[in-house]
Amino acid sequence: MNFREFSPTQPVILGFDPGRDKCGLAVMGLDRQLYYHQVVLAKEAIATIETLRKRFPISLMVMGDQTTAKQWREKLYQELTEPLSIILVDERYTTLEARDRYWQMFPPKGLIKLLPQGLRQPPRPIDDIVAILLIERYLNRLTESAVKSEE
Repeated sequence: MNFREFSPTQPVILGFDPGRDKCGLAVMGLDRQLYYHQVVLAKEAIATIETLRKRFPISLMVMGDQTTAKQWREKLYQELTEPLSIILVDERYTTLEARDRYWQMFPPKGLIKLLPQGLRQPPRPIDDIVAILLIERYLNRLTESAVKSEE
């Protein structure tokens, strides 16, 4: 688990990259401060979300809109103890972006450093980094619409 010190004064967003076998989760503040990210087994996702909701003031969930999104949305509505607003975000190309972001967050060491970035494969699943990117896409969309309304 990857936790950062948390100040509960501000609502946070839960990023969720749903999958059949594993899911990525991330918690980020509106100021883009990252408080948590982890890859969990799909069968543990709901319990982990419930635990995160006890620890953080989660205001909404941002979820990828591809493969298993529809089934997961239904499952979340049925199984979460309290309803949570879910916003779907376009997740096209997030896996490629997540691979690049992984190496920014965890710079390569040793011989891996010598490989061109396009040939490097992260040594672990990166679904949690996809969840981070989904939150960022949502926040970027909010920022863009705020700027447009000011013009």
